Amino acid sequence: MNAREPAFVSASRSARLRQMLVSNELEFMMEAHNGLSARIVREAGFKAIWGSGLAISAQFGVRDNNEASWTQVVDNLEFMADASDLPILLDGDTGYGNFNNVRRLVRKLEQRGIAGVCIEDKQFPKTNSFINGEAQPLADMDEFCGKIKAGKDSQSDENFSIVARVEALIAGWGMDEALRRAEAYRRAGADAILIHSKLSRPDEILEFAREWAGRGPLVIVPTKYYSTPTEVFREAGISTVIWANHLIRAATSAMQAVAKEIHSSQTLVNVEDSIAAVNEIFRLQDADEYSEAEDRYLTSGRAAGSAVVLAASRGAGLEAVTEDRPKVMLPIAGKPLLRWLVDAFKKQGVNDITVVGGYRADAIDTAGIKLVVNERHAQTGELASLACAVQGDKLAGDTVISYGDLLFRSYILRDLVESEAAFSVVVDSSLTDAENASVRDFAWCSAADDRGLFGNKVTLRHVSSGQEASSAIASQTPHGRWVGLLNVRGEGRERLQAVLGQLQARPDFDSLDMPALLNALIEAGESIEVQYVHGHWRGVNDLEDFRRAGDFAHAQAPFAATAVNKAADATGGAAQ
Repeated sequence: MNAREPAFVSASRSARLRQMLVSNELEFMMEAHNGLSARIVREAGFKAIWGSGLAISAQFGVRDNNEASWTQVVDNLEFMADASDLPILLDGDTGYGNFNNVRRLVRKLEQRGIAGVCIEDKQFPKTNSFINGEAQPLADMDEFCGKIKAGKDSQSDENFSIVARVEALIAGWGMDEALRRAEAYRRAGADAILIHSKLSRPDEILEFAREWAGRGPLVIVPTKYYSTPTEVFREAGISTVIWANHLIRAATSAMQAVAKEIHSSQTLVNVEDSIAAVNEIFRLQDADEYSEAEDRYLTSGRAAGSAVVLAASRGAGLEAVTEDRPKVMLPIAGKPLLRWLVDAFKKQGVNDITVVGGYRADAIDTAGIKLVVNERHAQTGELASLACAVQGDKLAGDTVISYGDLLFRSYILRDLVESEAAFSVVVDSSLTDAENASVRDFAWCSAADDRGLFGNKVTLRHVSSGQEASSAIASQTPHGRWVGLLNVRGEGRERLQAVLGQLQARPDFDSLDMPALLNALIEAGESIEVQYVHGHWRGVNDLEDFRRAGDFAHAQAPFAATAVNKAADATGGAAQ
């Protein structure tokens, strides 16, 4: 970056284009024809865009004969301006009509944030200069000067640039006529002159530059004399070089080759590695910005970004029904237990769901989820499964960590993901019988559930763990039972992973469960907010739970479905 670039970047688009035109250095513009190509030009490092008439008409699939209306061109430019902050110089053909059309064009371009327009001294409708150029009639010089004056009088931005394109050399009218017209256009107010040539050598362009003698900025389009060293243009005092149509040509040849190959081979395998990845298209579309905006603005029903479901176990006490499938695939009221959980997450906008499988992971339905397999599930506990889900990557966003055998009413998850706390858990205050040695996950909190006014902040103090030794707090009556849902948001994600990393260094890590993680977070000084519930959920831990789960799930079914089932029961038949 040179010393003048910061000021250049901070200037308006039109001011930046004007600076390029009058610069003592040779400047360059690259053609673009839509929003995607405009963004590519910016990323390549160019400082300005040439809105090519040929390329824009080609991407519409029409000829470069003013078949695309000027309003269609301007609408397309708006997408280009939105996709890139670079100044755009429009190839405005002849101005799309007489002086009045030019006045309206200039006003509309300024409204769209376009930095300037180049108009050529041919008659409307125009034909591309490289198609039988000698036979194309030129506009009356005085009339064209009137267009330039009309455009300059109509602009409200003092930096908006009008470039006059001289076609005399293309049309075979000779050097004297080209110079005469260029001088007239300069006097009429043109901010720069574009001198055009169809020869394969730059001789007449260089002759024009010598005769022009720096009377004003000079712009060239070396499409035909492309082999000329760029240093020649610098020595000739050229202001700006336009690479006028190369992105549309590159895109065309690439699309032709890919379309032909796919049609011939009837497979994508031969082209996939040689074309842009879908994620690259998403990046160029600025998809990440939209995701960030969602986090800022979609505050209604704020949802966690992702979920991790621990589902590696077969299920102790469920061996009779899990021979060919894991616990999470047991049918509950007509659909697998895992599907109830996934649907509950998706209902709250949590769509990025990772399921950690283990026992009979091959039988897990992967629709709508990412499956990670804990290959050592038979020798490890819940934290080892969690580590499989986050191994090598930070948690992608606010994340709910859940047991895989849960059913719950929707408000429980909704309230959990709306919590502003770095860590929050759900505790059922109706389950306080800690004398049942077969039940773990009892929770001791900073205060009991008074089931009264909301807004009293309660934090978790301890959760009973299957691996822990007896503790002083465990001798007290618990305040409820942790149901198996933990929400982690914001900076809590990194802090959870740090504590998980510390636990992984312990020799007994393979035996640790989720309560061990919660207790380690508390010991590390983290505050874990408690969301109390009183029932309204169910875990599936044994055959009796499995039976009752169906009743609970039926109670969550939509009213219409419930009514159908009741009608079927009343008639002794099955709902159809």
